[in-house]
Amino acid sequence: MQKFNFIFFITFSISLLFNVSTYSQEEKEIDTLFQQAKEIKFINPKKSVQIYTQYYQSALEEKDTLRAIKGLIEIGTIYSHNVNYSKAYDHLWKALLLADRHQKKIHKGRVYQELGWLYGFFNRKEEALKHFNASLEISRDLYKKNLVPSIYIFSDHFGLANFYRVNKNYDMYLKHLDSCVKIKNNIQGLHKNYYLEAELAYKLMLEKKYDKAIEKLQTAKDFFKEESITYLVVIEHILGKVYKAKGDYKKSIEAYTNSLQISNQYHCHSDYKIMSCDDLVEVYKIKNNYQKAFVYLKESKEMNEKIFGSKTENNQELLLLKDTFRTTKEEQQKLESNRKIELLKQEKYISFLKVVTTTTVTISVLIFVYFFIFYTKRKHQNEKKIIEEKQKLELEKKNEILELKNKELTTSALQLIEKEEFLKNLQQRLNKQDESINTKTVSKMINTIQGNPNSNWKEFETRFTLINQNFYKKLREQFPNLSQTDLKICALIKLNFTSKEMSSLLGISVESVHTSRYRLRKKLNLEKEQSLSDFINSI
Repeated sequence: MQKFNFIFFITFSISLLFNVSTYSQEEKEIDTLFQQAKEIKFINPKKSVQIYTQYYQSALEEKDTLRAIKGLIEIGTIYSHNVNYSKAYDHLWKALLLADRHQKKIHKGRVYQELGWLYGFFNRKEEALKHFNASLEISRDLYKKNLVPSIYIFSDHFGLANFYRVNKNYDMYLKHLDSCVKIKNNIQGLHKNYYLEAELAYKLMLEKKYDKAIEKLQTAKDFFKEESITYLVVIEHILGKVYKAKGDYKKSIEAYTNSLQISNQYHCHSDYKIMSCDDLVEVYKIKNNYQKAFVYLKESKEMNEKIFGSKTENNQELLLLKDTFRTTKEEQQKLESNRKIELLKQEKYISFLKVVTTTTVTISVLIFVYFFIFYTKRKHQNEKKIIEEKQKLELEKKNEILELKNKELTTSALQLIEKEEFLKNLQQRLNKQDESINTKTVSKMINTIQGNPNSNWKEFETRFTLINQNFYKKLREQFPNLSQTDLKICALIKLNFTSKEMSSLLGISVESVHTSRYRLRKKLNLEKEQSLSDFINSI
Protein backbone atom coordinates (compact mmCIF):
# COMPACT_ATOMS: atom_id res chain seq x y z
CA MET A 1 0.00 0.00 0.00
CA GLN A 2 1.35 3.42 -0.98
CA LYS A 3 1.53 5.74 2.03
CA PHE A 4 0.65 9.38 1.47
CA ASN A 5 0.59 12.30 3.90
CA PHE A 6 -2.04 14.23 1.94
CA ILE A 7 -4.60 14.86 4.69
CA PHE A 8 -2.34 17.41 6.38
CA PHE A 9 -2.10 19.43 3.19
CA ILE A 10 -5.87 19.82 3.03
CA THR A 11 -5.84 21.43 6.47
CA PHE A 12 -2.57 23.26 5.81
CA SER A 13 -3.75 24.72 2.47
CA ILE A 14 -7.14 25.83 3.75
CA SER A 15 -5.44 27.93 6.43
CA LEU A 16 -3.71 29.93 3.66
CA LEU A 17 -6.84 30.75 1.69
CA PHE A 18 -9.38 32.56 3.83
CA ASN A 19 -8.73 35.70 5.89
CA VAL A 20 -11.70 38.08 6.05
CA SER A 21 -11.60 40.99 8.49
CA THR A 22 -15.08 42.58 8.26
CA TYR A 23 -18.49 40.93 8.13
CA SER A 24 -22.10 41.98 7.88
CA GLN A 25 -24.63 40.50 10.32
CA GLU A 26 -25.57 37.77 7.80
CA GLU A 27 -21.91 36.95 7.20
CA LYS A 28 -21.32 36.59 10.94
CA GLU A 29 -24.20 34.12 11.19
CA ILE A 30 -22.76 32.03 8.36
CA ASP A 31 -19.28 32.06 9.90
CA THR A 32 -20.76 30.99 13.25
CA LEU A 33 -21.80 27.75 11.52
CA PHE A 34 -18.26 27.36 10.18
CA GLN A 35 -16.76 27.79 13.66
CA GLN A 36 -19.22 25.29 15.18
CA ALA A 37 -18.31 22.68 12.58
CA LYS A 38 -14.59 23.34 13.00
CA GLU A 39 -14.72 22.82 16.78
CA ILE A 40 -16.20 19.31 16.50
CA LYS A 41 -14.60 18.07 13.25
CA PHE A 42 -12.29 15.66 15.12
CA ILE A 43 -14.80 14.80 17.86
CA ASN A 44 -17.98 14.21 15.86
CA PRO A 45 -17.09 14.12 12.12
CA LYS A 46 -20.60 13.16 11.01
CA LYS A 47 -22.21 16.13 12.79
CA SER A 48 -19.46 18.43 11.56
CA VAL A 49 -20.18 17.43 7.94
CA GLN A 50 -23.86 18.25 8.47
CA ILE A 51 -23.03 21.75 9.78
CA TYR A 52 -20.49 22.39 7.00
CA THR A 53 -23.13 21.34 4.46
CA GLN A 54 -25.53 23.86 5.99
CA TYR A 55 -22.74 26.46 5.85
CA TYR A 56 -22.15 25.65 2.16
CA GLN A 57 -25.85 25.91 1.30
CA SER A 58 -26.17 29.23 3.16
CA ALA A 59 -23.18 30.57 1.24
CA LEU A 60 -24.84 29.60 -2.05
CA GLU A 61 -28.05 31.37 -1.03
CA GLU A 62 -26.01 34.49 -0.24
CA LYS A 63 -24.14 34.00 -3.57
CA ASP A 64 -20.87 33.97 -1.63
CA THR A 65 -18.68 31.80 -3.86
CA LEU A 66 -15.59 32.03 -1.64
CA ARG A 67 -17.38 30.65 1.40
CA ALA A 68 -19.09 27.98 -0.69
CA ILE A 69 -15.70 26.73 -1.91
CA LYS A 70 -14.35 26.92 1.62
CA GLY A 71 -17.21 24.74 2.89
CA LEU A 72 -16.70 22.13 0.16
CA ILE A 73 -12.98 21.84 0.91
CA GLU A 74 -13.66 21.47 4.64
CA ILE A 75 -16.13 18.65 3.96
CA GLY A 76 -13.54 17.01 1.71
CA THR A 77 -11.01 17.33 4.55
CA ILE A 78 -13.21 15.44 7.00
CA TYR A 79 -13.92 12.65 4.52
CA SER A 80 -10.18 12.39 3.79
CA HIS A 81 -9.34 12.13 7.51
CA ASN A 82 -11.80 9.25 7.76
CA VAL A 83 -10.52 7.52 4.55
CA ASN A 84 -13.76 8.11 2.62
CA TYR A 85 -11.78 9.14 -0.45
CA SER A 86 -14.67 8.74 -2.86
CA LYS A 87 -16.73 11.46 -1.14
CA ALA A 88 -13.63 13.61 -0.59
CA TYR A 89 -13.02 13.36 -4.35
CA ASP A 90 -16.63 14.41 -5.14
CA HIS A 91 -16.54 17.50 -2.93
CA LEU A 92 -13.13 18.63 -4.16
CA TRP A 93 -14.24 18.36 -7.80
CA LYS A 94 -17.37 20.34 -6.97
CA ALA A 95 -15.15 23.01 -5.38
CA LEU A 96 -12.89 23.02 -8.46
CA LEU A 97 -15.81 23.47 -10.88
CA LEU A 98 -17.16 26.29 -8.71
CA ALA A 99 -13.76 28.04 -8.57
CA ASP A 100 -13.30 27.62 -12.32
CA ARG A 101 -16.79 28.89 -13.16
CA HIS A 102 -16.31 32.04 -11.06
CA GLN A 103 -12.64 32.50 -12.04
CA LYS A 104 -11.29 32.13 -8.49
CA LYS A 105 -7.75 31.26 -9.52
CA ILE A 106 -6.31 31.19 -5.99
CA HIS A 107 -8.86 28.65 -4.81
CA LYS A 108 -8.52 26.66 -8.01
CA GLY A 109 -4.82 26.20 -7.28
CA ARG A 110 -5.51 25.01 -3.73
CA VAL A 111 -8.06 22.44 -4.91
CA TYR A 112 -5.58 21.20 -7.55
CA GLN A 113 -3.15 20.42 -4.74
CA GLU A 114 -5.74 18.42 -2.76
CA LEU A 115 -6.72 16.48 -5.88
CA GLY A 116 -3.05 15.72 -6.43
CA TRP A 117 -2.97 13.90 -3.09
CA LEU A 118 -6.15 11.98 -3.85
CA TYR A 119 -4.81 10.78 -7.22
CA GLY A 120 -1.52 9.95 -5.55
CA PHE A 121 -3.24 7.82 -2.94
CA PHE A 122 -4.74 5.66 -5.70
CA ASN A 123 -1.25 5.34 -7.24
CA ARG A 124 -2.12 7.40 -10.33
CA LYS A 125 1.21 9.18 -10.24
CA GLU A 126 0.95 11.02 -13.57
CA GLU A 127 -2.42 12.54 -12.65
CA ALA A 128 -1.12 13.40 -9.18
CA LEU A 129 1.95 15.23 -10.51
CA LYS A 130 -0.17 16.97 -13.14
CA HIS A 131 -2.35 18.52 -10.42
CA PHE A 132 0.55 19.30 -8.05
CA ASN A 133 2.42 21.11 -10.83
CA ALA A 134 -0.75 22.92 -11.96
CA SER A 135 -1.11 24.26 -8.41
CA LEU A 136 2.55 25.34 -8.32
CA GLU A 137 2.22 27.09 -11.69
CA ILE A 138 -0.83 29.07 -10.50
CA SER A 139 0.94 30.08 -7.27
CA ARG A 140 4.03 31.29 -9.14
CA ASP A 141 1.91 33.29 -11.60
CA LEU A 142 -0.13 34.95 -8.83
CA TYR A 143 3.04 35.65 -6.81
CA LYS A 144 4.63 37.44 -9.79
CA LYS A 145 1.52 39.64 -9.96
CA ASN A 146 1.75 40.34 -6.19
CA LEU A 147 -1.65 38.70 -5.63
CA VAL A 148 -0.46 36.07 -3.12
CA PRO A 149 2.48 35.78 -0.68
CA SER A 150 5.33 33.32 -1.22
CA ILE A 151 3.85 30.97 1.40
CA TYR A 152 1.57 29.64 -1.37
CA ILE A 153 4.63 28.52 -3.37
CA PHE A 154 6.05 27.06 -0.14
CA SER A 155 2.90 24.96 0.28
CA ASP A 156 3.15 23.57 -3.28
CA HIS A 157 6.85 22.67 -2.93
CA PHE A 158 6.05 21.08 0.42
CA GLY A 159 3.36 18.93 -1.18
CA LEU A 160 5.67 17.83 -3.99
CA ALA A 161 8.45 17.04 -1.50
CA ASN A 162 6.16 14.71 0.41
CA PHE A 163 4.90 13.08 -2.79
CA TYR A 164 8.44 12.26 -3.96
CA ARG A 165 9.47 11.09 -0.48
CA VAL A 166 6.58 8.64 -0.34
CA ASN A 167 7.54 7.34 -3.79
CA LYS A 168 11.19 7.07 -2.62
CA ASN A 169 12.46 9.50 -5.25
CA TYR A 170 14.81 11.13 -2.77
CA ASP A 171 16.63 13.33 -5.33
CA MET A 172 13.39 15.16 -6.19
CA TYR A 173 12.33 15.05 -2.53
CA LEU A 174 15.47 16.89 -1.41
CA LYS A 175 15.19 19.35 -4.30
CA HIS A 176 11.68 20.48 -3.29
CA LEU A 177 12.57 20.39 0.42
CA ASP A 178 15.48 22.76 -0.26
CA SER A 179 13.05 25.08 -2.09
CA CYS A 180 10.87 25.10 1.03
CA VAL A 181 13.84 26.02 3.22
CA LYS A 182 14.87 28.88 0.88
CA ILE A 183 11.36 30.35 0.78
CA LYS A 184 11.00 30.05 4.55
CA ASN A 185 14.37 31.80 5.13
CA ASN A 186 13.38 34.66 2.80
CA ILE A 187 10.16 35.43 4.68
CA GLN A 188 10.92 38.04 7.30
CA GLY A 189 9.40 37.55 10.73
CA LEU A 190 8.28 33.98 10.00
CA HIS A 191 8.60 31.78 13.07
CA LYS A 192 9.95 28.25 12.96
CA ASN A 193 7.72 26.03 10.82
CA TYR A 194 7.32 22.76 12.71
CA TYR A 195 5.72 21.01 9.73
CA LEU A 196 8.95 21.70 7.86
CA GLU A 197 11.00 20.73 10.92
CA ALA A 198 9.43 17.27 10.84
CA GLU A 199 10.48 16.82 7.20
CA LEU A 200 13.98 18.06 7.96
CA ALA A 201 14.12 15.42 10.69
CA TYR A 202 13.26 12.80 8.07
CA LYS A 203 16.12 14.14 5.94
CA LEU A 204 18.47 13.73 8.91
CA MET A 205 17.27 10.14 9.26
CA LEU A 206 18.25 9.50 5.61
CA GLU A 207 21.68 10.89 6.50
CA LYS A 208 21.75 8.49 9.50
CA LYS A 209 21.90 11.39 11.96
CA TYR A 210 19.33 9.75 14.20
CA ASP A 211 19.90 11.69 17.44
CA LYS A 212 19.55 15.06 15.70
CA ALA A 213 16.41 13.83 13.93
CA ILE A 214 14.88 12.71 17.24
CA GLU A 215 15.74 16.06 18.85
CA LYS A 216 13.90 17.96 16.09
CA LEU A 217 10.88 15.68 16.31
CA GLN A 218 10.66 15.99 20.09
CA THR A 219 10.64 19.80 19.74
CA ALA A 220 7.92 19.57 17.08
CA LYS A 221 6.00 17.16 19.32
CA ASP A 222 5.95 19.71 22.16
CA PHE A 223 4.67 22.36 19.76
CA PHE A 224 1.84 20.26 18.32
CA LYS A 225 0.69 19.18 21.78
CA GLU A 226 -0.35 22.80 22.32
CA GLU A 227 -1.25 24.00 18.81
CA SER A 228 -2.56 21.03 16.77
CA ILE A 229 -2.74 17.78 18.71
CA THR A 230 -4.08 15.82 15.72
CA TYR A 231 -0.82 16.29 13.80
CA LEU A 232 0.91 14.26 16.51
CA VAL A 233 -0.33 11.24 14.54
CA VAL A 234 2.22 12.16 11.85
CA ILE A 235 5.00 13.19 14.26
CA GLU A 236 4.76 9.95 16.27
CA HIS A 237 4.76 7.92 13.06
CA ILE A 238 7.96 9.58 11.83
CA LEU A 239 9.49 9.11 15.30
CA GLY A 240 8.70 5.41 15.00
CA LYS A 241 10.59 5.28 11.69
CA VAL A 242 13.64 7.04 13.12
CA TYR A 243 13.81 4.78 16.19
CA LYS A 244 13.38 1.75 13.94
CA ALA A 245 16.25 2.90 11.68
CA LYS A 246 18.36 3.53 14.78
CA GLY A 247 17.63 0.03 16.09
CA ASP A 248 15.74 1.15 19.21
CA TYR A 249 12.75 -1.12 18.62
CA LYS A 250 11.18 -0.57 22.04
CA LYS A 251 10.80 3.19 21.48
CA SER A 252 9.82 2.58 17.87
CA ILE A 253 6.90 0.40 19.01
CA GLU A 254 5.92 3.02 21.59
CA ALA A 255 5.86 5.81 18.98
CA TYR A 256 3.83 3.80 16.45
CA THR A 257 1.35 2.83 19.19
CA ASN A 258 0.96 6.49 20.22
CA SER A 259 0.23 7.41 16.60
CA LEU A 260 -2.53 4.78 16.45
CA GLN A 261 -4.08 5.90 19.74
CA ILE A 262 -4.24 9.59 18.76
CA SER A 263 -5.70 8.74 15.35
CA ASN A 264 -8.44 6.65 16.97
CA GLN A 265 -9.18 9.27 19.62
CA TYR A 266 -9.55 12.24 17.25
CA HIS A 267 -10.83 10.50 14.09
CA CYS A 268 -8.00 11.92 12.02
CA HIS A 269 -5.19 10.81 9.70
CA SER A 270 -6.77 7.36 9.34
CA ASP A 271 -4.35 6.50 6.51
CA TYR A 272 -1.52 6.63 9.08
CA LYS A 273 -3.23 3.87 11.08
CA ILE A 274 -2.57 1.45 8.23
CA MET A 275 1.00 2.70 7.80
CA SER A 276 1.76 2.37 11.52
CA CYS A 277 0.28 -1.15 11.63
CA ASP A 278 2.42 -2.20 8.65
CA ASP A 279 5.57 -0.80 10.28
CA LEU A 280 4.72 -2.49 13.60
CA VAL A 281 4.48 -5.81 11.75
CA GLU A 282 8.05 -5.31 10.48
CA VAL A 283 9.39 -4.31 13.92
CA TYR A 284 7.80 -7.29 15.67
CA LYS A 285 9.17 -9.61 12.98
CA ILE A 286 12.65 -8.29 13.67
CA LYS A 287 12.06 -8.98 17.38
CA ASN A 288 10.78 -12.51 16.49
CA ASN A 289 7.46 -11.70 18.17
CA TYR A 290 5.31 -13.25 15.46
CA GLN A 291 2.19 -13.27 17.59
CA LYS A 292 2.19 -9.46 17.87
CA ALA A 293 3.15 -9.16 14.21
CA PHE A 294 0.12 -11.25 13.28
CA VAL A 295 -2.19 -9.03 15.39
CA TYR A 296 -1.13 -5.86 13.58
CA LEU A 297 -1.09 -7.60 10.21
CA LYS A 298 -4.70 -8.61 10.78
CA GLU A 299 -5.63 -5.07 11.87
CA SER A 300 -3.99 -3.60 8.77
CA LYS A 301 -5.82 -6.04 6.54
CA GLU A 302 -9.18 -5.24 8.19
CA MET A 303 -8.63 -1.49 7.71
CA ASN A 304 -7.69 -2.05 4.07
CA GLU A 305 -10.89 -4.03 3.58
CA LYS A 306 -12.88 -1.28 5.31
CA ILE A 307 -11.78 1.27 2.75
CA PHE A 308 -12.30 -1.24 -0.10
CA GLY A 309 -8.63 -2.09 -0.53
CA SER A 310 -7.42 1.40 -1.31
CA LYS A 311 -4.63 0.27 -3.69
CA THR A 312 -6.49 -2.45 -5.58
CA GLU A 313 -7.20 -2.28 -9.28
CA ASN A 314 -10.90 -2.14 -8.45
CA ASN A 315 -10.54 1.17 -6.62
CA GLN A 316 -8.34 2.59 -9.32
CA GLU A 317 -11.09 1.62 -11.73
CA LEU A 318 -13.65 3.30 -9.45
CA LEU A 319 -11.73 6.57 -9.60
CA LEU A 320 -11.38 6.20 -13.36
CA LEU A 321 -15.14 5.69 -13.70
CA LYS A 322 -15.72 8.82 -11.63
CA ASP A 323 -13.41 10.75 -13.97
CA THR A 324 -15.30 9.42 -16.97
CA PHE A 325 -18.63 10.32 -15.41
CA ARG A 326 -17.44 13.82 -14.57
CA THR A 327 -16.09 14.41 -18.10
CA THR A 328 -19.27 13.05 -19.70
CA LYS A 329 -21.42 15.23 -17.47
CA GLU A 330 -19.45 18.36 -18.36
CA GLU A 331 -19.73 17.57 -22.06
CA GLN A 332 -23.48 17.03 -21.70
CA GLN A 333 -23.81 20.38 -19.93
CA LYS A 334 -21.95 22.09 -22.77
CA LEU A 335 -24.14 20.37 -25.35
CA GLU A 336 -27.26 21.38 -23.44
CA SER A 337 -26.06 24.98 -23.25
CA ASN A 338 -25.31 25.04 -26.98
CA ARG A 339 -28.69 23.48 -27.72
CA LYS A 340 -30.48 26.19 -25.71
CA ILE A 341 -28.58 28.89 -27.60
CA GLU A 342 -29.57 27.31 -30.88
CA LEU A 343 -33.20 27.12 -29.77
CA LEU A 344 -33.20 30.82 -28.88
CA LYS A 345 -31.76 31.67 -32.28
CA GLN A 346 -34.42 29.60 -33.99
CA GLU A 347 -37.19 31.21 -31.92
CA LYS A 348 -36.02 34.69 -32.93
CA TYR A 349 -35.83 33.58 -36.49
CA ILE A 350 -39.36 32.15 -36.34
CA SER A 351 -40.67 35.39 -34.79
CA PHE A 352 -39.21 37.31 -37.70
CA LEU A 353 -40.69 34.91 -40.23
CA LYS A 354 -44.18 35.28 -38.68
CA VAL A 355 -44.21 38.87 -39.84
CA VAL A 356 -43.38 37.80 -43.39
CA THR A 357 -45.82 34.94 -43.95
CA THR A 358 -47.84 32.33 -42.03
CA THR A 359 -46.89 29.61 -44.46
CA THR A 360 -43.17 30.08 -43.88
CA VAL A 361 -43.69 29.94 -40.12
CA THR A 362 -45.62 26.67 -40.42
CA ILE A 363 -42.89 25.09 -42.51
CA SER A 364 -40.22 26.27 -40.08
CA VAL A 365 -42.12 24.81 -37.13
CA LEU A 366 -42.47 21.46 -38.89
CA ILE A 367 -38.74 21.41 -39.63
CA PHE A 368 -37.96 22.27 -36.04
CA VAL A 369 -40.24 19.52 -34.73
CA TYR A 370 -38.65 17.00 -37.09
CA PHE A 371 -35.12 17.81 -35.91
CA PHE A 372 -36.24 17.93 -32.29
CA ILE A 373 -37.78 14.45 -32.50
CA PHE A 374 -34.70 13.15 -34.33
CA TYR A 375 -32.41 14.67 -31.73
CA THR A 376 -34.50 13.34 -28.81
CA LYS A 377 -34.63 9.85 -30.29
CA ARG A 378 -30.88 9.85 -30.85
CA LYS A 379 -30.29 11.18 -27.36
CA HIS A 380 -32.38 8.38 -25.83
CA GLN A 381 -30.46 5.81 -27.85
CA ASN A 382 -27.14 7.19 -26.64
CA GLU A 383 -28.36 7.28 -23.02
CA LYS A 384 -29.56 3.68 -23.29
CA LYS A 385 -26.18 2.63 -24.67
CA ILE A 386 -24.33 4.42 -21.85
CA ILE A 387 -26.54 2.73 -19.23
CA GLU A 388 -25.96 -0.71 -20.78
CA GLU A 389 -22.19 -0.18 -20.87
CA LYS A 390 -22.21 1.03 -17.27
CA GLN A 391 -24.19 -2.05 -16.15
CA LYS A 392 -21.75 -4.28 -18.00
CA LEU A 393 -18.77 -2.64 -16.29
CA GLU A 394 -20.42 -2.98 -12.87
CA LEU A 395 -21.14 -6.69 -13.49
CA GLU A 396 -17.53 -7.33 -14.58
CA LYS A 397 -16.30 -5.45 -11.56
CA LYS A 398 -18.47 -7.53 -9.17
CA ASN A 399 -17.28 -10.78 -10.78
CA GLU A 400 -13.63 -9.72 -10.44
CA ILE A 401 -14.14 -8.87 -6.75
CA LEU A 402 -15.91 -12.22 -6.12
CA GLU A 403 -13.12 -14.16 -7.86
CA LEU A 404 -10.44 -12.29 -5.88
CA LYS A 405 -12.15 -12.94 -2.54
CA ASN A 406 -12.65 -16.65 -3.34
CA LYS A 407 -8.92 -16.91 -4.12
CA GLU A 408 -8.11 -15.28 -0.78
CA LEU A 409 -10.52 -17.67 0.98
CA THR A 410 -8.92 -20.71 -0.71
CA THR A 411 -5.43 -19.53 0.27
CA SER A 412 -6.56 -19.03 3.87
CA ALA A 413 -8.08 -22.51 4.04
CA LEU A 414 -4.99 -24.15 2.52
CA GLN A 415 -2.80 -22.40 5.07
CA LEU A 416 -5.08 -23.75 7.80
CA ILE A 417 -4.72 -27.27 6.38
CA GLU A 418 -0.94 -26.94 6.24
CA LYS A 419 -0.94 -25.86 9.88
CA GLU A 420 -3.03 -28.88 10.90
CA GLU A 421 -0.76 -31.28 8.99
CA PHE A 422 2.35 -29.72 10.47
CA LEU A 423 1.04 -30.04 14.03
CA LYS A 424 -0.10 -33.64 13.39
CA ASN A 425 3.36 -34.62 12.07
CA LEU A 426 4.99 -32.87 15.00
CA GLN A 427 2.86 -34.80 17.46
CA GLN A 428 3.69 -38.11 15.73
CA ARG A 429 7.42 -37.38 15.96
CA LEU A 430 7.14 -36.47 19.63
CA ASN A 431 5.34 -39.74 20.37
CA LYS A 432 8.33 -41.62 18.90
CA GLN A 433 10.80 -39.86 21.20
CA ASP A 434 12.13 -41.43 24.39
CA GLU A 435 10.62 -40.70 27.79
CA SER A 436 13.09 -37.93 28.55
CA ILE A 437 10.65 -35.54 26.82
CA ASN A 438 7.35 -34.85 28.55
CA THR A 439 5.25 -35.76 25.49
CA LYS A 440 1.98 -35.41 27.37
CA THR A 441 2.66 -31.76 28.15
CA VAL A 442 3.83 -31.01 24.60
CA SER A 443 0.81 -32.83 23.12
CA LYS A 444 -1.48 -30.83 25.36
CA MET A 445 0.09 -27.60 24.07
CA ILE A 446 -0.30 -28.76 20.44
CA ASN A 447 -3.97 -29.61 21.01
CA THR A 448 -4.52 -26.14 22.47
CA ILE A 449 -3.02 -24.51 19.35
CA GLN A 450 -4.59 -26.97 16.94
CA GLY A 451 -8.28 -26.53 17.77
CA ASN A 452 -10.64 -28.99 16.09
CA PRO A 453 -11.93 -29.64 12.56
CA ASN A 454 -15.40 -28.48 13.49
CA SER A 455 -14.19 -24.99 14.49
CA ASN A 456 -11.97 -24.86 11.36
CA TRP A 457 -14.96 -25.64 9.20
CA LYS A 458 -17.23 -23.09 10.95
CA GLU A 459 -14.66 -20.34 10.34
CA PHE A 460 -14.29 -21.39 6.69
CA GLU A 461 -18.08 -21.70 6.15
CA THR A 462 -18.79 -18.25 7.63
CA ARG A 463 -16.35 -16.57 5.24
CA PHE A 464 -17.48 -18.69 2.26
CA THR A 465 -21.17 -17.85 2.85
CA LEU A 466 -20.36 -14.14 3.18
CA ILE A 467 -18.62 -14.14 -0.22
CA ASN A 468 -20.96 -16.56 -2.06
CA GLN A 469 -24.30 -15.53 -0.57
CA ASN A 470 -26.57 -17.12 -3.19
CA PHE A 471 -24.68 -20.42 -3.60
CA TYR A 472 -26.29 -22.38 -0.73
CA LYS A 473 -29.68 -20.79 -1.44
CA LYS A 474 -29.72 -22.06 -5.05
CA LEU A 475 -28.52 -25.54 -4.00
CA ARG A 476 -31.27 -25.93 -1.39
CA GLU A 477 -33.92 -24.70 -3.82
CA GLN A 478 -32.93 -27.18 -6.54
CA PHE A 479 -31.99 -30.10 -4.24
CA PRO A 480 -33.80 -29.85 -0.88
CA ASN A 481 -32.69 -33.37 0.16
CA LEU A 482 -29.00 -32.43 0.47
CA SER A 483 -27.46 -32.95 3.93
CA GLN A 484 -25.02 -30.64 5.74
CA THR A 485 -22.11 -32.88 4.67
CA ASP A 486 -23.30 -32.65 1.05
CA LEU A 487 -23.36 -28.86 1.25
CA LYS A 488 -19.83 -28.79 2.70
CA ILE A 489 -18.52 -31.02 -0.11
CA CYS A 490 -20.21 -28.73 -2.69
CA ALA A 491 -18.53 -25.63 -1.23
CA LEU A 492 -15.07 -27.24 -1.31
CA ILE A 493 -15.58 -28.55 -4.86
CA LYS A 494 -16.49 -25.00 -5.97
CA LEU A 495 -13.09 -23.82 -4.66
CA ASN A 496 -11.26 -26.71 -6.45
CA PHE A 497 -10.07 -28.47 -3.26
CA THR A 498 -8.52 -31.93 -3.64
CA SER A 499 -9.89 -34.92 -1.73
CA LYS A 500 -6.90 -34.85 0.63
CA GLU A 501 -7.46 -31.14 1.36
CA MET A 502 -11.15 -31.81 1.98
CA SER A 503 -10.38 -34.58 4.44
CA SER A 504 -8.00 -32.33 6.40
CA LEU A 505 -10.45 -29.44 6.60
CA LEU A 506 -13.48 -31.64 7.46
CA GLY A 507 -11.59 -33.99 9.83
CA ILE A 508 -12.54 -37.18 7.93
CA SER A 509 -10.61 -39.78 5.91
CA VAL A 510 -9.97 -39.52 2.17
CA GLU A 511 -12.10 -42.65 1.66
CA SER A 512 -15.01 -40.91 3.42
CA VAL A 513 -14.59 -37.96 1.08
CA HIS A 514 -14.81 -40.27 -1.96
CA THR A 515 -17.91 -41.93 -0.49
CA SER A 516 -19.52 -38.51 0.12
CA ARG A 517 -18.79 -37.43 -3.47
CA TYR A 518 -20.33 -40.67 -4.80
CA ARG A 519 -23.51 -40.16 -2.74
CA LEU A 520 -23.65 -36.51 -3.78
CA ARG A 521 -23.59 -37.46 -7.48
CA LYS A 522 -26.58 -39.74 -6.93
CA LYS A 523 -28.55 -37.02 -5.12
CA LEU A 524 -27.77 -34.58 -7.94
CA ASN A 525 -28.92 -37.15 -10.53
CA LEU A 526 -25.68 -36.92 -12.52
CA GLU A 527 -24.78 -39.35 -15.30
CA LYS A 528 -21.40 -41.09 -15.30
CA GLU A 529 -20.03 -38.91 -18.07
CA GLN A 530 -21.06 -35.68 -16.30
CA SER A 531 -18.39 -33.80 -14.30
CA LEU A 532 -19.36 -33.07 -10.69
CA SER A 533 -17.00 -30.05 -10.56
CA ASP A 534 -18.44 -28.51 -13.75
CA PHE A 535 -21.97 -29.00 -12.45
CA ILE A 536 -21.22 -27.34 -9.07
CA ASN A 537 -19.45 -24.37 -10.71
CA SER A 538 -22.43 -23.83 -13.05
CA ILE A 539 -24.76 -23.14 -10.11
